[in-house]
Amino acid sequence: MLKHGRNYFKMFTNGSFSGASYMKLQDPRPSKWLLFRIWASVGLQSFGGGASTTFLIQRAFIEKHRWLSMEEFMYFWNLCVLTPGINLVALTVLIGKKLGGVWGIVVSLAGLLLPSAAITCLLAATFLQVENVAAVQAVLRGVIPATGGIMLIVGLNFALPLIRRSYKEGVLYLLASGVLMIACALAIILLKLSVIIVILGAILLGALFFSPGRGSPLPEDEEEQGE
Repeated sequence: MLKHGRNYFKMFTNGSFSGASYMKLQDPRPSKWLLFRIWASVGLQSFGGGASTTFLIQRAFIEKHRWLSMEEFMYFWNLCVLTPGINLVALTVLIGKKLGGVWGIVVSLAGLLLPSAAITCLLAATFLQVENVAAVQAVLRGVIPATGGIMLIVGLNFALPLIRRSYKEGVLYLLASGVLMIACALAIILLKLSVIIVILGAILLGALFFSPGRGSPLPEDEEEQGE
């Protein structure tokens, strides 16, 4: 049992737990039509809000097609968090630009927004007529726990690369990263602080504790795979 525990911990810290972070990346040159279809599929399946959309993006671009690493995704996401506006739209722009240039941005935004927007408008127009139907109420009650589960998976996908990298840098960095994550969560939940204040505080603490010049935001072995 102890042996299995060691193997599990080794798998966790080496990155094979997520199944996507360190797999060999494919040549990121999808056709514009393929890019549109992938984003349209993401948009049409995005029930439950931003968490499900983020999960679907990770599954499509990291796990299935392997055009992005989890570390690249997190780097893009951090850039989106630091800018005002809708994070998922900004994330779509960054991924579209990486995979298809300017036209990649256009087809990515069109694929994500147009089909889902049409369905949303249709549902909004008819919802008032069916909101009291028992079947509709049952569906809504089922969506909430499903969304919670998806949010948990997305949170783990974000946390695992950070924990792995901190583990490789040393126990002190691992503890500091864990404390920072917990402190940010408690600041939002208990102190009711604004998200922007928490993010700015995390940036300041990160700048003070994590020394600058530690290299690229991507791990070295990830960069070697991308070459």
